[in-house]
Amino acid sequence: MRPSRAKAIRSGLYVLTMAVIVYVVVYMSTPYMINQPGTAEEIKPMISIQSGDPEEKGTFMLTTVSVSYANVWMLATARFNKHAEIVRKEPDRNDEEYETQQRYYMSSSQSSAMMAAYNKAGVKYDVISEYVFIVGLSKENPPKGEFHSGDIIREVKGQPVKRFEDLGALLQDDKPGDQVKIRLERKGKSVEQQVELVEIPAADGGRKAGLGVSVGELRKVQAADPTKEVQFVDTRIGGPSAGLMFTLEIYNQLTPGDLSQGYRVAGTGTIAEDGTVGAIGGVQFKIVASDREKAEIFFVPEANYKDAKAKAEQIGTKMKLVPVKKLDDALNYLASLEPKAS
Repeated sequence: MRPSRAKAIRSGLYVLTMAVIVYVVVYMSTPYMINQPGTAEEIKPMISIQSGDPEEKGTFMLTTVSVSYANVWMLATARFNKHAEIVRKEPDRNDEEYETQQRYYMSSSQSSAMMAAYNKAGVKYDVISEYVFIVGLSKENPPKGEFHSGDIIREVKGQPVKRFEDLGALLQDDKPGDQVKIRLERKGKSVEQQVELVEIPAADGGRKAGLGVSVGELRKVQAADPTKEVQFVDTRIGGPSAGLMFTLEIYNQLTPGDLSQGYRVAGTGTIAEDGTVGAIGGVQFKIVASDREKAEIFFVPEANYKDAKAKAEQIGTKMKLVPVKKLDDALNYLASLEPKAS
């Protein structure tokens, strides 16, 4: 074999080997995900109210968890990161369904925050159902039509669908195997199709006909006074855990004075219409993210306090952890503070 040809073969094998290594380390998927501290982001730029009081010398911050699909390199480095957690992916997890679900959770969180803040501020409002959309496809009772997560169900049998109840009423007399006409809206385009109904579980334990999909209902919270209408900026953040912090920012804008008292206030927790604060996941990552952003106060659901306290002690933060069960707990704590000197 000629020296030049042997050299070319060796070079080719080297390039091929390097390409395989890069693919395995960087691009090959693994059955794992990595959770780690995300961000602590100021909420005020995300929310606007026409007649709102803009005074806020401090800041309210929502907190996030960074979730990454892990490659081999990320798995190797994560083991040396004391703030990272390696978890297995959920079986049969569909990315499109997951993203739709997270957007739905965020939308519901914003609606609940508006209602909780309106109730506390004495603002009258109505809840208007806008549309029903597809969250996911059933694994146990797969649909027999072409559906995608995020599809809006506009019509069934030529009748409009705006609420859960509309969909149930339109299918209540049908049987599995029946064909129905469906009109969907997918990414702004109308999609019509004939769909065969499948057998699904009924609320009474029996069986009934359905589409074989899980659905969500988008509801708009509308203030009786249009100038108190809350507008949200699309942040591409998902999940339900910003509810409490959204509520504090909305309530701050609806009422006179500076609720923040000049402090950097972070926190987490779901919110219910009556102001109940619910537990969340990944609080340890949110503690780290808030400390990095120099938060001075962190509101944590009482059920998450033990884990939050352990992480706060581990990183040696000076942040004050305040456990809360209701919106009033957070409001009362803020009212007890001496305004921070500017």
